[in-house]
Amino acid sequence: MLDRNLVAEVLDVARSGGATFAELFMEDTVTTNLHLLGGNVKDAGSGNLYGAGLRLLYGTKVVYAYTNDCTPDGLMEVARTLARAQGSTGEVDARGAGGLDFRRLDAKPLWTIRDHPTGVSKREKLEIARRAHGAAQGEHVRTTDVMYLDVAQRILVANTEGDWSEDERVRSRLYVTVVADDGTRRSTGMSGPGAAMGREFFDGDLPERTGAEAKRIALAMLPAGYAPAGKMPVVIGNAFGGVIFHEACGHILETTAVAKKASVFADKLGERIANECVSAVDDGTIPGAWGSINVDDEATPSERTVLIEKGVLKSFMVDRLGELQTGYRRTGSGRRQDYTFAPTSRMRNTFILEGERTPEELIADVKFGLYARTMGGGSVTPGTGDYNFTVNEGYLIRDGEICEPVRGAALVGNGAQDLMNIVGVANDLDRGQGMCGSQSGSIPTDVGQPHILISEITVGGRA
Repeated sequence: MLDRNLVAEVLDVARSGGATFAELFMEDTVTTNLHLLGGNVKDAGSGNLYGAGLRLLYGTKVVYAYTNDCTPDGLMEVARTLARAQGSTGEVDARGAGGLDFRRLDAKPLWTIRDHPTGVSKREKLEIARRAHGAAQGEHVRTTDVMYLDVAQRILVANTEGDWSEDERVRSRLYVTVVADDGTRRSTGMSGPGAAMGREFFDGDLPERTGAEAKRIALAMLPAGYAPAGKMPVVIGNAFGGVIFHEACGHILETTAVAKKASVFADKLGERIANECVSAVDDGTIPGAWGSINVDDEATPSERTVLIEKGVLKSFMVDRLGELQTGYRRTGSGRRQDYTFAPTSRMRNTFILEGERTPEELIADVKFGLYARTMGGGSVTPGTGDYNFTVNEGYLIRDGEICEPVRGAALVGNGAQDLMNIVGVANDLDRGQGMCGSQSGSIPTDVGQPHILISEITVGGRA
């Protein structure tokens, strides 16, 4: 993407003001978006994001700048500006000191792209969205909203330690929302699978299954009455049910929080933080997974990081700055939305591992409680892990049996406390896809878990 001699010169100029480390990140990203509302095209477009970001470290202090002028003059101007950022006076040598000998870091691709999205016509992409819309049709369905997305991101990362890494990340996603209405009540269902794949992700009947799942949830919740309120046992479904672990626990296992002592887990490495039936990982090496990466945005190879093993905290998610601040080993977790953001420690595919019980056994253990089959969005207090999440699809459990659907339920709890209150983990691990927002922007991540049973959570409801 860039000449090595130019990159070496830019990095040398950038650190000539006294920086201990300099890094160049460049990207060339092509995206396609299609939006169908009620089967009709509402929006259709494509874009190209092209630019570079330059990061300097002065010990653990970060200075960052970016530009979409990737000519030699444009990059050198950013390097000179950053070199003076710490108050350096006088002229910066525009030629640099030289001497960087880059070593290429080639990570084996986790997935071989068979049908690159840039080679697929918009007509074919539109047909994928229309197939999902068709499968979402039915009695009481009033509105369908279908979003198609594909992304092809080429990156280059080079730094003054001599690392040089180039990669391409291809991702595809389909997101369907269905609104049902029977004249007296209205309900919504959603389904949004995604993968680090090309056109092959949509092979088979995936569009139809996505539309049908969104419709199923909307129709299942249409006759629902309001959920009761109070403290009770809750069984949380698999796949996107893992969003609570991601938000309430995952973020406080990132060194972005740990280094600032803004995490309740900051000083608990090696200690028990969860029930012994709980093990969890952040795995960036799953072939084709939505949140997988060959290398991170700091040129560190991706890995499978064990976070919790049988209830014991084993590792944090660590980026380069986090390593400097805490002394913990880097885990390939430095990520960013695009070149306009400096990287921070972020999740990839984060999930609770399988247990030995069945979902039916967990439900049978509950005398009266809530089955949160699919979760929605919510809010989390940074640092403490206090959360409030809506339940998109919920049912009451009576005497160990799933009974009537309920709407308006919310789960209110604390991630650290609830880890200790997980008393059952099923054997049906699955993952769901989402976009995770934090200091370095919005990035694709998988959340996941098997069905889990929490002995007591506060359920917010109206009944």
